[in-house]
Amino acid sequence: MIVETLPPGFLLWLGAALLPLLPQRLRGPATILFPLLALVRVWGLTEGVHLSVPYLGQELVLCQSDGLRRVFGMIFALIAVLGGIYSLHVRSLGQQAASLLYAGGGLVVAFSGDWLTLFLGWEVMAVASACLIWARRTPEASAAGLRYVLVHLLGGSLLLAGICLQVAETGSLAVTAFAPGASAAAWLALAGVAVNVALPPLHAWLPDSYPKATATGSVFLSAFTTKTAVLVLALLFPGWGILVPLGVMMTLYGVTYAILANDIREVLAYHIVSQVGYMVAGVGIGTELGINGAAAHAYSHILYKALLFMGAGAVLETTGRTHMADLGGFARRSPAVLVLYMVAAFSISGVPLFNGFISKSAVVAAAAETHRTISVVLLLLASVGTFLSVGLKLPYLTWFGPDRGIRPTKPPPNMLVAMGITAFLCFLYGVWPDLLYRDLPYPMPYRPYTGAHLAEAIQLLLFTFLAFWWMRKKFAGERKISLDTDWLYRRPGAAAAGLAVGAVNALFGAGERFAEGAARGLAEAARNPAAVLGSRSSSPPPDPDRHRLPLGVSLALTLVALVVLAVWGLLRLGA
Repeated sequence: MIVETLPPGFLLWLGAALLPLLPQRLRGPATILFPLLALVRVWGLTEGVHLSVPYLGQELVLCQSDGLRRVFGMIFALIAVLGGIYSLHVRSLGQQAASLLYAGGGLVVAFSGDWLTLFLGWEVMAVASACLIWARRTPEASAAGLRYVLVHLLGGSLLLAGICLQVAETGSLAVTAFAPGASAAAWLALAGVAVNVALPPLHAWLPDSYPKATATGSVFLSAFTTKTAVLVLALLFPGWGILVPLGVMMTLYGVTYAILANDIREVLAYHIVSQVGYMVAGVGIGTELGINGAAAHAYSHILYKALLFMGAGAVLETTGRTHMADLGGFARRSPAVLVLYMVAAFSISGVPLFNGFISKSAVVAAAAETHRTISVVLLLLASVGTFLSVGLKLPYLTWFGPDRGIRPTKPPPNMLVAMGITAFLCFLYGVWPDLLYRDLPYPMPYRPYTGAHLAEAIQLLLFTFLAFWWMRKKFAGERKISLDTDWLYRRPGAAAAGLAVGAVNALFGAGERFAEGAARGLAEAARNPAAVLGSRSSSPPPDPDRHRLPLGVSLALTLVALVVLAVWGLLRLGA
């Protein structure tokens, strides 16, 4: 069967290719079926190479599995299924195909064993994800999508440069880890991956674009680009010490801007930066517990972050608004969305019995195990900010704030079904950690449910809640813009565009106007030379009809010419 031979990502690409051939009523179910087939395929993969093809004396490894790749492949396929259920009501062929291409690209990268296959999946992801932003069809989405594409072109170019240098140095296409600080190839590849992992100051594309995507598209966006980059970091740069402080910085940077933001999806987007920082730090620590913690937190993050964006999408779908200054006072009218959202909020905040508690703490434990005390303190501090913004500020202002007369409609049933399944998984993994731990790349000795860890978590959550309640009026949603690093290229970018594009357009416009004027002059001269010559004298211009023959004479001459031609033709035939 084709399911048993094609790599998981190529199954989704096959589904995207077949979608236009299906009746509209079957396209939605197909966006669930093909990810399910991919999930079955991932579930059956054992360690080793499963598909390779020869290419120019090299070998393209289209499907290579190990413990790390498999755990990422499982969650990528699973979230594609849940995203398909969530977007079942969407009728846009473009969005449906883009979501399959995007998820397929993530799976292709996850199981690629050679540089060419990895780069192919990487670039397909960039194009397909941009389509999910543009699908919103607003001026803001169009502009954000363009900026998104330009940034990812830069990242892809850096990654490709690193790949080319690496292949030139080693003579092999095989994907292998770089030794710390090994070569220019390694640093170029790291810079390219850093763009996709949203490492500040290269992160601004994420909070700029994700809030402007469609309600369903943002669910897919939250799952793949940054987490695929985390997997590539773990494959190529495990144990690179520079990643630890960079990851810790990400956690604090993202959570700070999330507290300042007032658009629901912008808050959640900044928290992607923050949460991915834990994963980057785990990869940098590089121990078995550090890699396990990064993989476990990526798995948990994809589930609860997708659920958070599902909740935000449901608010957008039912109210048409996402800014907290416009929302509030409709908790009783939207209880299901609120409850399911809070499951995700508790998960990301590290509340016991939810999946964030059993994964984020593994990264903190890895930092403590390697005696990185400052990193431990700062990672815990970032957890406080997460609960403050996502677990308290956002739901309070969105559902419980002042009543602004909003009367939300009912969300499509498939949205609630997808949210319910995702929320159940967040809780299931939280109360049964071994369900995830047993699939991690290394044996997992860490146990999250200890008295010390529970006491620490409860204290942090309790004091954060008390601080928020005391200062809750200070958190009122306001219409403001928080300047981020994108200001550095947006402002000069406008001037550069004016110089590089505007000046060129003006030059070509002048040339076009000159050519049009010259063409009109030549046409006028050819039509009536006497008028052109007469216009140069001081006397009145001559009448253009002055030298024309009468119409009757013209007709007579035409008839005579026809008769002469007819007679000549008859004589030729007779000859």
